[in-house]
Amino acid sequence: MSEEVAFLGVGAMGGPMAGHLAAAGHKVTVYNRTSTKAEAWIDKHGGVWAATVDKAVGAASFVFACVGGDDDLRDVTKGEGGAFANMQPGAVFIDHTTTSAAVAREVADKARSHRLNFLDAPIAGGESGAQQGALSIMVGGDPDTFERAAPLLSVYGRSIQHMGPVGAGQLTKMVNQICATGIIQSLAEGLSFAEKAGLDGDRVIEVISNCSAASWQIGNRAKPMLERDFSAGGTVGLLHKDLGIVLDEAERTGASIPVVELVRSFYEKFVDQGDGNFDAACLIDLLDGRSGDA
Repeated sequence: MSEEVAFLGVGAMGGPMAGHLAAAGHKVTVYNRTSTKAEAWIDKHGGVWAATVDKAVGAASFVFACVGGDDDLRDVTKGEGGAFANMQPGAVFIDHTTTSAAVAREVADKARSHRLNFLDAPIAGGESGAQQGALSIMVGGDPDTFERAAPLLSVYGRSIQHMGPVGAGQLTKMVNQICATGIIQSLAEGLSFAEKAGLDGDRVIEVISNCSAASWQIGNRAKPMLERDFSAGGTVGLLHKDLGIVLDEAERTGASIPVVELVRSFYEKFVDQGDGNFDAACLIDLLDGRSGDA
C-alpha cells in the first residue's frame, strides 16, 4: 500500500533510503537543512521538496529522520516549527539517527504528548548498504507501532529487528559500534604488519577472508586500507561522535570498554587535523606515521 511519507535529512545515508521509498511507490516529501541536497534528490527521484520541517510533515503518515546527532534530532522535532507540532495525531516518527538512548526516550516522551508514535531505529551497513537497500535496522519502541512501520523499513532494510522499548535500538547500535571498533583497528594493524613483513596484501586479504578473521570489515575496508583510499562513507567524524555516546552510556552503566576509549582517541587525531571526513580505513595511516603516532 502506498503511503504519504516525509524524510528529514537526505544526505549520504538518508538520500538513498528516501530514494528506495520513492521507488517503491510511496509519495515522498523531503527536507534537508542544506537545500541543495534536497533539490538534487528531487532531480534524481522526483517527489516533493519542502523548505521547512513543518511543511514537510503535515500530510505524512510516517516521518523518517536521519540527521546528525542528539541536538539535531531535537531541532527537527521540537518547537512550533518542528515535526511534532505539525504531524497528524497517530502518525509515526521513525528516527534513523544514531543518538544517545537518553535522547531517544526524551524525544519519545515529547512525541507521546502530541499523540504521536515514536521508534528509535538506528542503522548499520554504511553508504553501500543504504544504496543497495541492505541495511541492518535495530528498533526500539511499541511493538504494534513497529509492526505498522515494518513494511516501509523493509524497503531499504535487509535485517530488521525489534529490540525492546524506546532506547533499545540505540543501545543495540552501541553494541555494534563497540564490536566494529576493535575489528577495524585490528584490521589496520594486521595489514600494516603484512606490508612491513613483505607479504602481498591482496593475497593476504584473500586468505584471511576465508579464515577465522573473516568479517564485514575485511570485505569492505581491507582493500581501501591497502590502497590508502579513505573516500568511503564511514567517516571518522561520525564514528568519533558515536563512540562518545557509547562511552557516556558505559560510564552510566559501569561497563568497561578500553578498546573503544583507545580507538576513539585515534579518531580524534583525524578530527582535530581537519580530516573528520575520512573513512575509518584511515586508521592504517597512524601505523604508517603519517597522521601522528598511534
